[in-house]
Amino acid sequence: MVQENVCPDCCMGGQQRSAAWSSNASKPVRSPVAQLLNSGNLIVKEKNDSNPENFLWQSFDYPCDTLLPGMKLGRNFKSGLDSYLSSWKSLDDPSRGNFTYRYEVGGFPELKLREGSIVRFRSGPWNGMRFSGTTGLKLNPIFTLGVVFNKREVYYSYKDRKESIPSRMVLTQNGLWQRLNWIDRKQSWDVYTTVQKDDCDNYAQCGANGSCNINDSPECSCLKGFVPKFPNQWNIKQWSDGCVRKTPLNCSTDGFIKYSGVKLPDSGKSWFNYSINLDGCKNLCKKDCSCTAYANLDIRGGGSGCLLWFVDLIDIRNFTENGQEIYIRMAASELGQTQSTKSNGKKRMRIAVMSVISAAVLIFGLALVMYCWRKTYRIMPVEIKFNFSPEKKLGEGGFGSVYKGVFKDGQEFAVKRLSKSSRQGLDEFKNEVIHTAKLKHRNLVTLLGCYQCQSMSLDWPTRYHIINGIARGLLYLHQDSRQRIIHRDMKAGNVLLDNEMNPKISDFGLARGFGEKEARASTKKVIGTYGYMAPEYAINGVYSTKSDVFSFGVLVLEILSGKRNRGFCHPDHQHNLLGHAWRLFVEGKALDLIASPIRETSNPCEVLRSIHVGLLCVQRSAQDRPNMSKVVLMLGTQGPLPQPTQSGFFTERDLVEPSSSSGHRKLVLSNDFTITEVEAR
Repeated sequence: MVQENVCPDCCMGGQQRSAAWSSNASKPVRSPVAQLLNSGNLIVKEKNDSNPENFLWQSFDYPCDTLLPGMKLGRNFKSGLDSYLSSWKSLDDPSRGNFTYRYEVGGFPELKLREGSIVRFRSGPWNGMRFSGTTGLKLNPIFTLGVVFNKREVYYSYKDRKESIPSRMVLTQNGLWQRLNWIDRKQSWDVYTTVQKDDCDNYAQCGANGSCNINDSPECSCLKGFVPKFPNQWNIKQWSDGCVRKTPLNCSTDGFIKYSGVKLPDSGKSWFNYSINLDGCKNLCKKDCSCTAYANLDIRGGGSGCLLWFVDLIDIRNFTENGQEIYIRMAASELGQTQSTKSNGKKRMRIAVMSVISAAVLIFGLALVMYCWRKTYRIMPVEIKFNFSPEKKLGEGGFGSVYKGVFKDGQEFAVKRLSKSSRQGLDEFKNEVIHTAKLKHRNLVTLLGCYQCQSMSLDWPTRYHIINGIARGLLYLHQDSRQRIIHRDMKAGNVLLDNEMNPKISDFGLARGFGEKEARASTKKVIGTYGYMAPEYAINGVYSTKSDVFSFGVLVLEILSGKRNRGFCHPDHQHNLLGHAWRLFVEGKALDLIASPIRETSNPCEVLRSIHVGLLCVQRSAQDRPNMSKVVLMLGTQGPLPQPTQSGFFTERDLVEPSSSSGHRKLVLSNDFTITEVEAR
């Protein structure tokens, strides 16, 4: 209850008159009331005063783990109020957890996420359009965001553009900063984005004076003019000690190197001024021998303001787009080497450009010739008069009935229609169409065309539903059934779909039961389907639950790409689908893997997570692969994922039938169906 009094203080307490909260109001309060606004803000105010500036207290000033539209995440310099987020201890324990996310104002203010006292992530300085370290928060139709920074306060807030799509931002118990949107048709919150996307978002991933680029391998490198402080540690990917200068600075002769597309370094010990332009900023930095770098504060309108650093540059990363420019102090000798390298680079670039232009002209000419040559052979739609009436029926075969049709010019043709009651399957029918299309002879029937009434492409939600269903099915076999079962032949052909598109794992002809204490087994007769078999099983005959995990990973990548692993062909390399997926992942182009029919309906976060999980499942070493319980958890949550090692992809020539004194191992492989050995009894 709220007690009414005429005293400067307002008190809220229970029925026993014990105070649970009290305000320190600056003026007498006669009729205090508590009210929950539509925004979610719980306020205490004077009964007839609705001015937000006069609220006695409001819950929006004291967020827990959630930021709602209109909330401020920041500091009021006059009142000393610090509005920050703190995570829950666990999913079912709302007490204060280990993570906090708040504005830190030691230098130029920026948001920092800490686990206890340790910084885990920072946003980078606000540059007038976005935080320099969160390039993914772009203009969008769902919400707007901004930062206010003046003598009175600094804070971050956002507003929903559409009331029909409510959103909230949450600091999870695992320390992830996520934005969630309410999906009305699903009656649930969906993760729209997670700010920490990869290892380069880890604070100081590459140490002082290092730079992180997630598209490189390894991702850490020293800035130009710097070398690893401890090279031996650097070689084993221990980058925390960072880099040191090759050549000491000489204040009077130093210059600056421009870096573009970066996340600005930690600004906790920086100096800033909004009225100085970039040239003035350079002069200030050059005169101060302790200044290590400078940059614009605001990138709008060509740039303005000045930001100076005076310590080691920490937590720099490279972006492919929307990064920022910074100028780093460098010794004159290093600056000369860099300029020379740039000059040589420009020469090589000119040669490369001229070569590309020449090749492009040649290719264009050839393409024009081919176009003119093929112009008369283009496939054109034609009008026909046809229906499946009994009068048009010519006969009936294994696939169904054959009907007579007539083109508009009077030419007759035959139409073979696949019947639902056909004694032969769809594969056989497709087989006939494929072979007929390839054959051209005066004494053989010619295929004029093929029409499929319904699109057979599945949208992304359906594919994602199928992936999760298969994962849960395998988890049951490996862990939850009365007897542990290893399927040994997981492939697309052994996953059936019901009317609701729910996947059903089938064909247990090669399945093997495992005891509770058994971890793996081996066989001299390797039986399975080529393209889905784990390397250790195909080569050494060793199988375990991790063999099914490998097959599941192959299946995931096939569902995402719409391509088979075996027989996959790419003009740029000789890898199969697994190698292709790994290559795209390493290059930061994982989304290029997905099939074009699902691009419009796909959720990029779910797609990237599925590709990541698929690659974890097809790692070369069985020990590195997750078990199915972890796979189900990774697909169903938004927590950070471990980095996969190189996929266990191999080509047919890699498969050797090893011989030993006890005999040789027989490898039985197939593209589309499983081959087993028939033995007399």
